Amino acid sequence: MIFEKIKKIISSKTGINKDTITLESAITDDLSLDSIEIFEILSEIEDEFSIEVEEEAYDSIKTVQDLVSYVENALEQA
Repeated sequence: MIFEKIKKIISSKTGINKDTITLESAITDDLSLDSIEIFEILSEIEDEFSIEVEEEAYDSIKTVQDLVSYVENALEQA
């Protein structure tokens, strides 16, 4: 469920076909996202899930799986 929502957000913000986005997709390498696109995606994720993505987490989020795990943990702590 979370993965599907994140794929939809990434796809809508970047035009990337959501069927090509996998948990293993590297955000900067495989998806070729720049810092502005990443910021927009994280902002949308914050709105969608009513969470706050801490700036310290930016460097640790390398793959879509990292992003899904971060959201899952944030929701558990909410």
